[in-house]
Amino acid sequence: MAYQITCPSCQQEGLDPRFATTTCVHCAKQFNLVAYCPTCHAELERLQACGAVDYFCNSCNSMISKRQAEYKLTPV
Repeated sequence: MAYQITCPSCQQEGLDPRFATTTCVHCAKQFNLVAYCPTCHAELERLQACGAVDYFCNSCNSMISKRQAEYKLTPV
């Protein structure tokens, strides 16, 4: 199964980090998703190709995987 983020509304893993706006598969609530660097906490640049998403930190000049990124979720 693909990596999913825990929904702040229903507390179940159901948010797909591949999209900037994502919907929980359990409670159907929508969230805007912003990724941050786990090292310097700068907002990350999204790199998307062939369905895969990774991130780049311009401050640290390094690639960050979606599993390493820290996410901020805001309701749509």
